[in-house]
Amino acid sequence: MRIGKLLSLILIGLLTISCVNKPAKQEEATTKGVHPEWVYNATIYEVNTRQYTPEGTFNAFANHLPRLQELGVDILWFMPIQTIGEKDRKGSLGSYYSIKNYTEVNSEFGTLDDFKEVVETAQSMGMKVILDWVANHTSRDAVWVDEHPDWYVRDSLGDLNVMYDWTDIAQLDYTITEMRSEMIKSMMFWVEETGIDGFRCDVAGELPTDFWEVAKDSLLAINNDLFFLAEAEKPELNESAFDAYYAWDFHHKMNSVAQGKEPVDSLRASLNRMLNNFPNHAIPMYFTSNHDENSWNGTEFERMGDAVKTLAALTYVLPGMPLIYSGQEAGLDKRLEFFEKDLIDFTDKEDFTGFYKKLNSLKKQHPALQSQERDGSMSEIANNHPQKVWSFKRTKGESEVVAVFNLSKDSLNVTLEEDLKGVNYDSMHDSTDVDITGEVTLQPWEYKILYR
Repeated sequence: MRIGKLLSLILIGLLTISCVNKPAKQEEATTKGVHPEWVYNATIYEVNTRQYTPEGTFNAFANHLPRLQELGVDILWFMPIQTIGEKDRKGSLGSYYSIKNYTEVNSEFGTLDDFKEVVETAQSMGMKVILDWVANHTSRDAVWVDEHPDWYVRDSLGDLNVMYDWTDIAQLDYTITEMRSEMIKSMMFWVEETGIDGFRCDVAGELPTDFWEVAKDSLLAINNDLFFLAEAEKPELNESAFDAYYAWDFHHKMNSVAQGKEPVDSLRASLNRMLNNFPNHAIPMYFTSNHDENSWNGTEFERMGDAVKTLAALTYVLPGMPLIYSGQEAGLDKRLEFFEKDLIDFTDKEDFTGFYKKLNSLKKQHPALQSQERDGSMSEIANNHPQKVWSFKRTKGESEVVAVFNLSKDSLNVTLEEDLKGVNYDSMHDSTDVDITGEVTLQPWEYKILYR
């Protein structure tokens, strides 16, 4: 076992012992968690630079930073910003994920100094910045192809290997020690040169876990406050290499419930699988859309219909971290082109901005909604429509959030089988006092989030 991993396990053990002997509030104030301090109540926002503004540049995006700060997002995840390969390029502009040079900025977006300025400005406004990292493959004309042809997986004819239908990429060979070292050096470059706060790692499960462990140790030696998100749902990655992971299964179940294909039990089961299979500190990232879902599987409106806001709200009150994709805060209702310019329309016709602003505020203000390791306990509140209604409570100390979701197209009279009589809550939507007693009528896809 590596020394860094052993020390981490010892630290976790010591923290666990200390938690037994300290009150919750004192523990939060005096102990360092497994994750960076800024992670526990954070919302992540995915930035699609190309489609964000007519210019499609870092400088143009920077004009949106005050708006995003006011929206209440905490982590800006930039899709890859490096140069894109030309050989077998898809479309006229190519895929962000077909990288030609890991340490060179795509001139389509601006310069390295432009990106550094965006990072510095965002950080000065209280936001963190993470960079999408594509370690599994490069473009087919990447600088490494010429300089180190032995660093790549080859097919039976000796040609560069292609994965899936990604005909514009070349798969890297992780049995090559020198390549691993150079990959880590490239990641270190961005931390040292731009001061970013971490990485979202593309198809992380395709790479050996021990690579990510070594990479993380190397990067933490530069900045011990970095955040790592795996585009994977593979428990071993979150033992020591990653802070958070994609809640892919839960996302698919949300789509199925919205389409009437599965009952609410499928969501309960999916959540239980995550909580049981992953380490206790691993943070699931929930989403109703992202760049892949939007472009290839449809907008959230296509997949979720009338349940769009309901399921987005659900992602904020479950144990984990919510994601907003570029334009979702304005109700983006079109599939964005992936390999061409396709401008996001930020005209907000249904006040999605206000909706997400309230959710971000809710998550920050209530300790019960913090992410794993600091999260409030979750207990289900039984009701008389368990196949259509999900009702539960999150509790941490004096902080309590009650959520009741009608996840069906039916109007329902819901009776909660827990005595909440005489307990006054505030409602997220109208800030009025609410006394939950007797029967609650919920319209199709209606939900109530109450707190005290």
